[in-house]
Amino acid sequence: MTTLEVGRKAPDFTLDSTQGSITLSNLVASADKGVIVYFYPKASTPGCTTEACDFRDNLNTLKASGYTVVGISADSMPALERFTEKQGLNFPLASDPDHSVLEQWGAWGEKKNYGRSYEGIIRSTVVVAPNGTVALAQYNVKATGHVTRLRRDLGLDA
Repeated sequence: MTTLEVGRKAPDFTLDSTQGSITLSNLVASADKGVIVYFYPKASTPGCTTEACDFRDNLNTLKASGYTVVGISADSMPALERFTEKQGLNFPLASDPDHSVLEQWGAWGEKKNYGRSYEGIIRSTVVVAPNGTVALAQYNVKATGHVTRLRRDLGLDA
C-alpha cells in the first residue's frame, strides 16, 4: 500500500455522491482552508456510523474554520443514500465501487482482523490544502474520537 505524503499533490477524482457528482478540484476551489477527505469501510456499521455522526456534529465548526468534508467508501449509492438519510448526514458521501480512488489515496490494502488477513478499506483521513497538496495524512485511524483528534491536529482547538 502506498500512502499519500504531506506536500505531494493529491490525486484528483470525480465520483458520484449523495449530493451529485463531486470532483476534488472543485471542492478544493470552494474551500478556504482545505478539504477533509475521509475513507471508511462500510456505511451503517457501528464504527463508521460513529465517525460519520462525529463529522456531522462538527461540520458547522469545520466549515466555519474553512474546511469542506467528504466521506468515501466502496458502498453502492443506494446504501450511501440510506445511511445519509437515517443519520441525517449534512456532507456528501461518495461511492468508489471499483476502489480506484481508494487505491490511489492509500486507503485500500491489507487489513488484519482476529488473525485473518484480507484486502479492504483502511480507515483514513487526508486533508487537502487549497493548492491541491496533502496537508495532513492519517492512516489506520480510530473511529471514536477521530474528529476531536483531527481538530487538534489542524490547530482548530487551540
